[in-house]
Amino acid sequence: MAFTNRFESSDEFRKEELIRLIEQSLQRLTLQELEALYYDMSTKSYINE
Repeated sequence: MAFTNRFESSDEFRKEELIRLIEQSLQRLTLQELEALYYDMSTKSYINE
């Protein structure tokens, strides 16, 4: 069971790290690039409003 907890913790750490890197990258995009990304993500149903 300890191995499973370590594995889940490692996955959660990696997820948080990826989110942080993506957020930093998003802050550097232009408005046009953000709109294109939004359109792409919404057409693939990654974003549902």
